[in-house]
Amino acid sequence: MTDLEGQAARSQAIQVPSNLVSKEFGKVYVRRTDDRCEVDFTVWIQELEGSMAEGWQTGVALDASASMKNWYGRALVGKIPDDVTKEYVKKGLIVNRNQDGRTVSVALPEAYKDAMKRGFLKLSDNIVQPWARKFVSYLASELDADGGTTVIYWACGDGGAFEVLGDFTSDECESLELNGPQTEKFGNGTRLAPAMKYFVDRFDDAERGMYIFLTDGKIDDLDEVKQYSIQLAQEIAAEKRSFVKLVLIGVGDEIDEAQMKELDDLDSGVDVDLWDHKIAVELRALSEIIVELVGENRIVAPTATVFDSDGNEVKRFSDGLPARGSFSMGAASEYFELEVGGQRIKQTVVF
Repeated sequence: MTDLEGQAARSQAIQVPSNLVSKEFGKVYVRRTDDRCEVDFTVWIQELEGSMAEGWQTGVALDASASMKNWYGRALVGKIPDDVTKEYVKKGLIVNRNQDGRTVSVALPEAYKDAMKRGFLKLSDNIVQPWARKFVSYLASELDADGGTTVIYWACGDGGAFEVLGDFTSDECESLELNGPQTEKFGNGTRLAPAMKYFVDRFDDAERGMYIFLTDGKIDDLDEVKQYSIQLAQEIAAEKRSFVKLVLIGVGDEIDEAQMKELDDLDSGVDVDLWDHKIAVELRALSEIIVELVGENRIVAPTATVFDSDGNEVKRFSDGLPARGSFSMGAASEYFELEVGGQRIKQTVVF
């Protein structure tokens, strides 16, 4: 199956959730018809080889839209007790102000500082920073040709601005502070296209590029992103641009995965699979972000056989098991088993 055929099949298929995928597989897609279950899978491979392991430029872009602010540890959580509230009122630390014709109580900064000092309030956890550090470290040490990964904030200001922090090595990112943009404001909107174009244009002379976008998945310019992605894929297919891989990583507990899937399954009409998406907490290893970079013709085992849940042989890879494979079995099958290297790997297709 070519990448183009794989894209077409996956656009009509449902991806098995990562937490249900056996450790030996990268991704598993299932498409059902009236009497058949079509399966497309990748084998778990943690390292690239040959030319695909060379010449990479890498980047990590952090969503800095307003909806992400709490995930940077910027929100106050907790509650000021009623008696302490009265104390603050008496001290003038909570005052009444007129806002839009209404009288509202407003706590002054001194009140918040005191409440935090006394343990009533605290800042929310910064969940972006540890994930960002991990991805920067992995890309810089394992993939980037120069050993340094570019880090930016995107979706700043009006939603389309970005702030470039610089290039960081694996060692440097261990102490990298990522609490949100410093020169820009958290964005009023989430526009992905400008950040995409920044990486693609900046590294237009690189042999290949991988750029990761951490986000909660709420993308306002999805149509523009799709149009640009199709154009980019077509230029890559025509060898007018070098290859790039774009990966959306969902963070937080309010992820809009539907839009991420739309890009992951985008049919560009050419043999280039531009987008991938992952949910951070579902990642089994950081190397999972390269699973779609493995060449489909790479042979990972001399032979392999696939059986349906009734034990019937449905596919034999007599000339070698490729890194990407597909097969068809009866619609009633609830799982399949891949027999390879003297073991059987069971994989559910019901979820």
